[in-house]
Amino acid sequence: MPRAVKLPHVSEDIHHPYRRGAGPHGPTPQPWTSAPQQPPAPQRHLAPQPPPVHPASTIPISAPPHREPPDPTSTPSPFPFPAPGLPPPTLSPPSLSSTSSSQPRHFHTREMFHNAQGFVINNPQFIDASHAGSGLERLLRYSMPAAFHDSGVRYPPPKCHLGTRNDYIDLITNWALEASDRKEPILWMHGPFGVGKSAVAQSCAEALERMNKLTATLFFSRSNSDHDDPQRVFTSLAYQIATVCPSFGEIVSKRMIDHPALATKSLLKQFEYLLVQPLSQVDIAGSGLNGRVIIIDGLDECCGTAEQCEIIKIIAASAHERTTPFRWFITSRPEDPIIRTMNSPAVYPARSRIELPVSRKVDHEILVYLTDEFKVIREDHGLPESWPSEEALALLVERGAGLWIYVSTVIRFIKDENSFGPEDQLRIVLEFAKDVSGKVGPDNPLAEMDFFYTLIIQRVPLKIRTTARKILLACSTLSGFPSSIAATLCLSAEQLRRACASIQSIMELRGSDFESMSMNFYHASFLDFMKDPQRSKELSIHGDFLIACRRELLEWLYNVCSRSTDSEHTTFPLGTILPEDRLAAGHYQYVWCLFWRLSQIPEHPFDSQTARSLAEFPFRKMLRLLGDRSEWRIFGGLVRDNLPAELRDEVVQWGRCPIPRCMYTEDVWVWGHGENAIIPILSGNGFISMTNQDRCDGRCLCGAWMQIAHHERQNTDIEDTDTEDANDDD
Repeated sequence: MPRAVKLPHVSEDIHHPYRRGAGPHGPTPQPWTSAPQQPPAPQRHLAPQPPPVHPASTIPISAPPHREPPDPTSTPSPFPFPAPGLPPPTLSPPSLSSTSSSQPRHFHTREMFHNAQGFVINNPQFIDASHAGSGLERLLRYSMPAAFHDSGVRYPPPKCHLGTRNDYIDLITNWALEASDRKEPILWMHGPFGVGKSAVAQSCAEALERMNKLTATLFFSRSNSDHDDPQRVFTSLAYQIATVCPSFGEIVSKRMIDHPALATKSLLKQFEYLLVQPLSQVDIAGSGLNGRVIIIDGLDECCGTAEQCEIIKIIAASAHERTTPFRWFITSRPEDPIIRTMNSPAVYPARSRIELPVSRKVDHEILVYLTDEFKVIREDHGLPESWPSEEALALLVERGAGLWIYVSTVIRFIKDENSFGPEDQLRIVLEFAKDVSGKVGPDNPLAEMDFFYTLIIQRVPLKIRTTARKILLACSTLSGFPSSIAATLCLSAEQLRRACASIQSIMELRGSDFESMSMNFYHASFLDFMKDPQRSKELSIHGDFLIACRRELLEWLYNVCSRSTDSEHTTFPLGTILPEDRLAAGHYQYVWCLFWRLSQIPEHPFDSQTARSLAEFPFRKMLRLLGDRSEWRIFGGLVRDNLPAELRDEVVQWGRCPIPRCMYTEDVWVWGHGENAIIPILSGNGFISMTNQDRCDGRCLCGAWMQIAHHERQNTDIEDTDTEDANDDD
């Protein structure tokens, strides 16, 4: 075996922090360039010079051992190193001898070449073992340090305001200290968007750190590519464990040096090679690792639902088999894949759960938070004690509706230094709070919430995204009852449930019976966002999406009217497939109503072609197919406003009843024109979805009495006289 010469300056140059450039996974070392090499000199011995030294000999060269291809972003040392924090071994100066030994020997250059001069070393092999942390450095490059709880990137991190959420923090810390009835090694806290899960997790991390009970943390964030990589989950945890347990760090460091590709293995192999196996070589009791907590926040924001579920399963298997000594605290939104995995037989026995719901019970805590934050703002800007008013605080608490993200986002907006000051910012917020859709762009204090809402909708699978948007459109326009929405969109109960499962971070289906079930949104700002194309852009349920849906519904209605005769003989186009529990008449009525509700939404005008098609629509048959069931009111004035001026009177008008002999002198709503004109049943300033063409009580379709002709009056008088004579005879 050759003797290896160790040159400290080589290691120092390679690992010098100022010689690194930015790479895709962090700092990347720049190529180290030595002085130009001279052609090999003939091998020779050095003449002795005072002080006397041993003759120099060439250092033999051996073929390098086979290794995995090096990471192009680094120049790792291929040799083991001393444990972090321990001084390098000190060796006595050996003599330069070409005699090989069975084991490689290490020399310190300052000792080996002490007072030596005038000699040449041909083709040396230098092995750098000087930097004890090189293995951990490699591990760090494959980690997500920006997602750690104390990362400067996250500063200041979201955490619970002093005096708030104490019940949840106490519950979690007691579980961590094994001082509660919850004995499971995994604690899962789930809750919808914006309720403060990350703030609770951060506060717990800081509390447990002060108790020396925290091992590692990961705070996922899909908005940052450095915070959502599933391939860096277990590398990140291993690195943090190494920083609190030196013996573990030595083992993992050596593994990363000997096998540089470990960090690129599958999640299961990473967990086994970087956590389970190294921990099996550590004195757990003496290390202080037993019972320490690992926190994983926002697992739903980790990239890939399959990877999210795999991470849960790996952790649960380890907890069940006791291959790791940790307690795991995991938070997430109630996403369907995560719920199924957490409730699976392989995971369920090892986990306990906490729900963090949207609740108005925290209004007093929100008020405390707002009061304290406004006090800081007031003092920083020299504002009067009366600012803000009690009415302003009450409005913000009311609009917050139990969502911490709303009030925390509002406070960040008011504190924005790039503004005309907090008073002006608060004015914008209050105007926005009164009419949330009235402000967009730079004056939108919900820009951060808009960003998260965008992420939620983008995560809906493409195959069902259009259906999900139609569900939201029908819910915001027609009804909040899933049974009505399913009847409108021709969906079965199971199809609707599956579509809604992808957006249950912001809504929930309440009730066990589908027919009485309701759709509840955790915060009104979500539908406000979805209905505003300037905020939700291409994901909006209004704008172009609404207009396209309306055009599709009109074409469907026209097709049905051309095929059908009455409400009991309704024929649908070939592409319409009704679920088994849906009636044809009911489906037609829901579609009819959705079309007219979409037609009356302001600022969504009909184009000329669609308006012309609507003017030629068979309104009489349209009403006849409705039957006598009525549920919704249509406002004719809003429909007219969306029509081109030249076509308004041909579609819907407010004027005298066109039915001959009608005695009603007031204006009524009229659908269609000419022979196709029809009078719907009036209701306040609109009309309702119900046929009125079968009246036989002497009244007009508009509800007024009809004028009777002279010969009809005479016949009526004779009938009345005969009736009176008959009564006299009796």
